[in-house]
Amino acid sequence: MNRRPTAGERGFTLISMMVVISIMLILLGVAMPIFSHSITRAREENLRKNLNTLNQMIFQYTMDKQKSPGSLDDLVSAKYIEAVPDDITGSNTWEAEPAEGVIMSLDQTNTDGIIGVHSGSSQVGSDGTPYSKW
Repeated sequence: MNRRPTAGERGFTLISMMVVISIMLILLGVAMPIFSHSITRAREENLRKNLNTLNQMIFQYTMDKQKSPGSLDDLVSAKYIEAVPDDITGSNTWEAEPAEGVIMSLDQTNTDGIIGVHSGSSQVGSDGTPYSKW
């Protein structure tokens, strides 16, 4: 009744191991592009959030102080933001849009400074537009 397995009955066969490894590689091949795309989408969402926050704070600074900030560092020194966030490149490569005579507030006296920012990256987003156009 309790017979010992013979040498051919013990363990896994080479074929069964190859089948399992092949299935794992196929699943990994399907999962990696999805994972990579989700990371890109998360980075782009963070860029959109940072752009929105910076542009809102530039507008708020202009409304409060009746002048545009000279740079993003003015927002930090005036405590509108804690620190200048990193661009999608992972460093501070924001490009400021100069005011050049644009008045954002009725009581604004100084038209020098910046009225907005955009990304300084030359990379293209998942929607086909460069990050610098966002």
